[in-house]
Amino acid sequence: MMTPASTLRSLTAIPGFSTVFSPARLLTGCAAAWVLLPAVSHADDTQIRFQLDWRFEGPSAPFLMAAEKGYFAEEGLDVQIDSGSGSAGAINRVASGAYEMGFGDLNALVEFLAENPDGPGIQGVYIVYDGTPAAVFGRKDRGIENPADLAGKTIAAPTFDTGYRAWGVFAAANDLDADAVEWQNVDPTLRETLLTRGDVDAITGFYFTSLLNLEERGMSEEELTIMPFPDYGVPLYGNAIIASEAFAEANPEAVKGFLRAFNRALGDTIADPEAAIEYVKNRDGLIDVEMETRRLKLALDSVVDTPDAREHGVGGVDEARLAQAIQLVADAYDLPSVPSPDQVFNSSYLPTQEERRLFSAEGE
Repeated sequence: MMTPASTLRSLTAIPGFSTVFSPARLLTGCAAAWVLLPAVSHADDTQIRFQLDWRFEGPSAPFLMAAEKGYFAEEGLDVQIDSGSGSAGAINRVASGAYEMGFGDLNALVEFLAENPDGPGIQGVYIVYDGTPAAVFGRKDRGIENPADLAGKTIAAPTFDTGYRAWGVFAAANDLDADAVEWQNVDPTLRETLLTRGDVDAITGFYFTSLLNLEERGMSEEELTIMPFPDYGVPLYGNAIIASEAFAEANPEAVKGFLRAFNRALGDTIADPEAAIEYVKNRDGLIDVEMETRRLKLALDSVVDTPDAREHGVGGVDEARLAQAIQLVADAYDLPSVPSPDQVFNSSYLPTQEERRLFSAEGE
């Protein structure tokens, strides 16, 4: 049994602990430490390694908030959140078992399942982006005002870009021959620069990423014709929370708890985006707070706050739309097989519909 003296000797062995001891000072130090401590995890908490699709930017706010505010801990979860390098990477890492859950493009998940029919099962469990963020950005000074004006033009994008991969869907929806444009496959870091310099006529990219990148390079929104895929007849879903099927089946309550915590943080983020950005800054102190706040608001306004989300709640899917989207992706990507909707998305882990009503219905 430790005596007061032995306790003091143990404390003074801690680097930086003062040998000048007083009860008041000890209580003050303990209080300060308590304020600085993050949510405490317990040995029996279920550990979840979570892979984001990209860097710590505005749209990652609800994930980081749920961790720092203790929402995950309240669900009995110990969640590790890591930045990513693209949706394909997030999906592959969940498939490999390196991560139990992640955040990635549902269309990339369809592609993975089609090309790996005997591979590890991965499912979407919560739709975050109700529409794909993919968009076409065209230079107005090249006469681009609508999809038909893209004929004969040069468009730049990385080979993995959703807008490039799903170009056939956009073209078909707008009576444009898919082969009517010339593509330049470029590094993602060069895409917006090429458009700004006038080396290409248009690009495809995520709306809330490319727009800010173009503005940062000196090109204003007034100089651009922007065609978001959802506004031009493309019914594809965007990014979703994904989970290893094996992990989810073995730990269903953990997955449900993760989604409840995230849903709660997403509601907080919608209510106060400025406050939510602080959780991104806490994770990466070098972010441009103003830019990332705008990026978050653009993401919320363009692909989270949709008529479907207002009517039915966030997170879920429309079965008919999902089946249509899967077939469109299979055709556009020339996939060897067509995954079933049940393979792609599992709604059984979702919070209740009432909990997921984070927006007022249209007209209210």
